Amino acid sequence: MYNICITGTGYVGLVTGACLADFGNTVKCVDIDEAKIAALKVCKVPFYEPGLQEIVQRNVERGRLSFATDIKWGIESSTVVFVAVGTPMSAEGQADLSYVEMVARSVGENLNGHKVVVLKSTVPAGTCNLVERIIRETSKSDHPFDVVSNPEFLREGSAIEDFRKPARIVIGASTERAFDVMAEIYKPLILEDTPVIQTDVKTAEMIKYASNAFLATKISFINEIANLCEAVGADVTMVARAMGLDDRIGPKFLRAGAGYGGSCFPKDTKALVKTAERAGYDLRIVKAVIAVNETQRHLMVEKVERVLGTVKGKTIAVLGLAFKPDTDDLRDAPAIDMARELLAKGAVVKTYDPVAAEQAHRMLKGASVSADVFDAVKGADVAVFVTEWNEFRDLDLDKVKRLMKSPAIVDCRNIYEPSRMGELGFRYYSVGRAPKEG
Repeated sequence: MYNICITGTGYVGLVTGACLADFGNTVKCVDIDEAKIAALKVCKVPFYEPGLQEIVQRNVERGRLSFATDIKWGIESSTVVFVAVGTPMSAEGQADLSYVEMVARSVGENLNGHKVVVLKSTVPAGTCNLVERIIRETSKSDHPFDVVSNPEFLREGSAIEDFRKPARIVIGASTERAFDVMAEIYKPLILEDTPVIQTDVKTAEMIKYASNAFLATKISFINEIANLCEAVGADVTMVARAMGLDDRIGPKFLRAGAGYGGSCFPKDTKALVKTAERAGYDLRIVKAVIAVNETQRHLMVEKVERVLGTVKGKTIAVLGLAFKPDTDDLRDAPAIDMARELLAKGAVVKTYDPVAAEQAHRMLKGASVSADVFDAVKGADVAVFVTEWNEFRDLDLDKVKRLMKSPAIVDCRNIYEPSRMGELGFRYYSVGRAPKEG
């Protein structure tokens, strides 16, 4: 077992730290956000992720997990330093590495023995080399160190399960010593026959971006097909199901809808395009993926406009605000862009989300927050489902219909069956399927 320092306590850092502590390691999580650290010291997780609160509580109580703002203490008292800080998109569309560089300087300034510095943050190819150079330039000692690329593949809403049962572990390093340390850290997973990809650091860095770009491509592709299905009268759900049964394609990420959002796909696709531009290559497919995704949420607003004739002065219930279920993450969420566009067009917007409503309210000036679905749809001219929360699948739809001013639903995630919605008396419009007039 190792003494491990995790720099950054966002989704990746906190999940990684808590799960590594659960493996029996001694983990110190450090962050410059004093309020966040104060909350974590009393076991209050600052974001919604199923199962994480319990793991944090358990390992704090057992003395294996601690939190601090003192990065010097974290580095000096650890053998392995995970870099899990944010790499937000810059104004130019590339990854902002300023936080990564700050951690690298801190490692160099506090290098007091051999360290393995592990980049969990999603970074462009060549960043590990940059980190290595910064550590060498800032270190006043001759202590050896290794820089490793170990990209994360955690999905918000199922991050704990993804950490415990990963499809693969990617380790990019240049020394056997570093590979051995990483293999020991992940031994509980390796013993469960989790595939391990050992490669060089630049290849490991590219694996993460290539994976996210391909998944984003599948989403944009099926959304394009959905739009065509609507135009020719086909059913995209059947098209996607038949496609997914082909082993060469697979069924995942073929759900038509309002497009992807969140903290990864939007910024990672754009960062990959910038990486290609710097390398002198035009990444045309990924550029098209980005363009389709940005258009898709606007097409959902146009769908609402077609249903109502005009949205000006109409009451619209926007149901589901987080970019996906089981998270409160609103970063680049389609629902936020859609609500803003509806407000700008003069609509009265009522919102509901099981966990992200209050947070979204601060981002949506002019929209109201509802206590539940029924409060949101009361008096609405149309209800727009944007996030497929499980509670939406079991709604009392008769009650929804009675409360609405007009029984019209725009289902941006194809939650319901069109035939049933027609039988219930709704005017029902989904994505890539023929509308039903109740």
